[in-house]
Amino acid sequence: MVGAAVAAGLALGALTVPAAGAVERLAPSGAKPAGPTLDTGSPVRVNQVGYLTHGPKKGTVVTTATKPLTWTLRTAHGIKEAGGTTTPAGIDPSSGQNVQTFDFSKVTQKGKGYTVIVDGKESEPFTIGDDIYSSLRRDSLAYFYQNRSGIKIDADIVGGKYARPAGHDKAAAHGGDTDVPCRPGVCDYRRNVSGGWYDAGDQGKYVVNGGISVAQLMSAFERTRTTKGADAKPLGDGRLRVPEHGNGVPDILDEARWEMDFLMRMQVPQGKPLAGMAFHKVHDDQWTGFPTRPDQDKQQRELHAPSTAATLNLAATAAQSARLFKPYDPKFAARSLHVAETAWAAAKAHPDVIASDQDSTGGGAYGDSDVSDEFYWAAAELFITTGDNTYRQAVLQSPLHGDVDALFPRGGALSWSQVAGLGALDLATVPNKLTDKQRDAVRRTVIRAADRYAADSAKSAYGVPYAPKGGAYEWGSNSQVLNNMVVLATAHDLTGKSRYRDAVLRGMDYLLGANPLNQSYVTGYGERNSHHQHHRFWAHQIDPKLPNPAPGSLAGGPNSGLQDPVAQKKLKGCAPAMCYTDDIMSFSTNEITINWNAPLAWISSYADDLGHNAAGGAGATRS
Repeated sequence: MVGAAVAAGLALGALTVPAAGAVERLAPSGAKPAGPTLDTGSPVRVNQVGYLTHGPKKGTVVTTATKPLTWTLRTAHGIKEAGGTTTPAGIDPSSGQNVQTFDFSKVTQKGKGYTVIVDGKESEPFTIGDDIYSSLRRDSLAYFYQNRSGIKIDADIVGGKYARPAGHDKAAAHGGDTDVPCRPGVCDYRRNVSGGWYDAGDQGKYVVNGGISVAQLMSAFERTRTTKGADAKPLGDGRLRVPEHGNGVPDILDEARWEMDFLMRMQVPQGKPLAGMAFHKVHDDQWTGFPTRPDQDKQQRELHAPSTAATLNLAATAAQSARLFKPYDPKFAARSLHVAETAWAAAKAHPDVIASDQDSTGGGAYGDSDVSDEFYWAAAELFITTGDNTYRQAVLQSPLHGDVDALFPRGGALSWSQVAGLGALDLATVPNKLTDKQRDAVRRTVIRAADRYAADSAKSAYGVPYAPKGGAYEWGSNSQVLNNMVVLATAHDLTGKSRYRDAVLRGMDYLLGANPLNQSYVTGYGERNSHHQHHRFWAHQIDPKLPNPAPGSLAGGPNSGLQDPVAQKKLKGCAPAMCYTDDIMSFSTNEITINWNAPLAWISSYADDLGHNAAGGAGATRS
């Protein structure tokens, strides 16, 4: 993530960066970008995967023309299916491009290989259908199994080129993560902190990033319990790429448990200083070499000091785990609740143990000086699970409660350092003991936030529900887009209003190719898809013997900051939405990480449910 990759870039700066051809220095047809000229292919921009049969179908064309143009929708056989004229939209501020838009939402004829032709230029092909997001739901979730630590990644599950031995298990150098010492001065004992998911392009494991990620996987499943039309079957036992088939537990919960077991191992044991708190992170004592398969890592792993933020992440996720696992494994559920309540008590006793933002040797710092949002999230999850008045009061008395700006910031609703919204979303949708009046107030806050994101989508020529302050795109902007979409989707679940659904689907259009770069940011999806993301094992661009990222892996996306040498060289002067290059060493624009794939999995599940409900409808949440 942000801190991890910045430090990674500094550590890797001495390496020779391979020549990158993912983005050629050619001018796009008709475009006048503010900085470097880039080969963006066709000026006609569409969702390169496709459009739901009964959903919105819009696209954008980059052109110097200021008057409307004629557009034509053609089938794979070249037959005209529909046509019309474009709507001039002027200069798109995110890209500096002069653009026009077109709308073919009235077309409901299913088919593959459709294209749109505008002014003699043809788009990439796409599908119209009901199940266009089914495989993305599975692949985006398979990302987590493929990035598990401490277990063999099985060729029978993921295919031969992605298979690998277990990383950082007992057989690894120094005992891997099964016998880890603390950094000097942190503690005088060792811990088994095996399991969990590798965070990102590096092989560190961070409680504050694992927290939001596993919470969103659990929430994707919990939504199937609270929302009419949300289908649990595709997430059930035997349906996903995990090795735990046949155990009677939904596969998505099996995946979540792999991370929850690790998070609970990060809790400081009783009898030790800061007992009940959670260690902030574990990773190599120096930055891992590049590329390195996890089982070939020879460095000593180290635990870093506990923090209040990590402890509250543990409290929140363990509380959610307790209620979700209760029907399947009551003992694990009880253990989860005990861990959660112990962590809450420890955080209350030590409310200001702040992780340093300078602790970036060998891994990302993930420093966070404001933990009010973590307290709100943890209190909300514990209240939903237990109904205890202590947690109710912690929610209601929080200065964040009801504050739409605090719960759902305008630029990005959720992130590892901004988690209060996770609590609000669950209070709005999961049955709990708030009064009807109190719960309605939470729901109104969610809807107010969604209204803003929907308005941002409607104003954008590319339909993206993302309008960061000052227009600058942030590190991992695609995850910000997706987390805004989670709020929009929740508002749609709550109200059934199509404007929220449409903004979600327009966000998917943006991520899958209908954007200023004509780039699908998800590996394996779309004709022009990202496949050189920053990762130490999925490093085919550097070593042809290694694989590219697995299908369903989300690239971080445009980042105005350009915090790596490759981006600085290739993208200098770029307009915000153009600040991206599909190069493995452009870690500031092209990293992949668990907390970016988690909202992709949540939204893919939501979108797939839409496709399989009549006319793209949705049911209301159940009280």
